[in-house]
Amino acid sequence: MTHYLDIYLLPDPEFPSPILMNALCGKLHRILVEVAEHSVGISFPAVRHEQRSLGGHLRLHGTAERLTVLMAQRWLTGIQDYVCLGDLLIAPQTAKHRVVRRVQPKTNVDRLRRRYAKRHNVRWEEACERVPASVERRVNLPFLRLRSRSTGQTFCLFVEHSLPGDTPVPGMFNSFGLSASATIPWF
Repeated sequence: MTHYLDIYLLPDPEFPSPILMNALCGKLHRILVEVAEHSVGISFPAVRHEQRSLGGHLRLHGTAERLTVLMAQRWLTGIQDYVCLGDLLIAPQTAKHRVVRRVQPKTNVDRLRRRYAKRHNVRWEEACERVPASVERRVNLPFLRLRSRSTGQTFCLFVEHSLPGDTPVPGMFNSFGLSASATIPWF
């Protein structure tokens, strides 16, 4: 994670910042899948946890080469009027490091029961007995609302930023630019 590139959302009277961030991250996800890129991570420097907002600032992290190749793909077509691109810059050597990861909470007990019934080939009543309402959990994390390319369904992708640490941890990133263990520089 030697370099970074900032993408800022421009204020727009018709589209609120969360809608634009959803669109931007959806486009990023599509290009990361298309080019099978697993060395680019993302962060949200303007995240406001207390408001469950990722803010209007997306930062891409990676090597200069990988970020240059990614940006040459013209994946911002259709949203370029709503964003301002920063320059490709070197990440500060003194930066802290943190994990930015996806959290998949058990948020809907009925969905969990349907899944249990289907996977174990049992009736709904038995699934209700086996999966108590107490497994349902409320999440207080910022999120993106995205559409799955494989199923076409809309889902919430909850994003958690770990506490900053001193040591970078190398690793791979998923097709959303998130990782369960690899860190990105935080500054």
